[in-house]
Amino acid sequence: MTSASIALLPPRAASPRARRGVATRPHSVAAGPPDTRDPAPAASVSDPRPLVESLARCVVEVLAGTRDLDQIARWLSADVHAHLMKRVVLSRRARTVRQESPARPSFTMGTTVLCEPSDGVVEAVVIVHGRARSRAVAIRLESLGERWRASAIHVL
Repeated sequence: MTSASIALLPPRAASPRARRGVATRPHSVAAGPPDTRDPAPAASVSDPRPLVESLARCVVEVLAGTRDLDQIARWLSADVHAHLMKRVVLSRRARTVRQESPARPSFTMGTTVLCEPSDGVVEAVVIVHGRARSRAVAIRLESLGERWRASAIHVL
């Protein structure tokens, strides 16, 4: 490619990390060890299926008010923890208005579907069947060293 053809290429879109304001650094031998926030190769972390199913169960219990959010905080990123905290507060307010006390939800775990869009990243959906309704819990896990951390959780 000539320098003229390079100038005509459209600019690259900023990476999701750059859009969030997370600093990235180039990985080279002189730069030292890679940033710990970068996903590790999938071979160095454990099978994510048990964690995904446990997190889905725990998130439903947290939103029902029967489990403390801090019990699962070590597996959540700061953004996910803050988002779930808002949902917990809203759920608590709704129960207070309806004059209900938190009750342990009765549900069964349904199908779990996992996909790996890139190395060190797993996206999963767990179907949770309750008495009155079924819900889908979507979870994105990113490897952090030798363990998984949830970078997104949505209850649909």
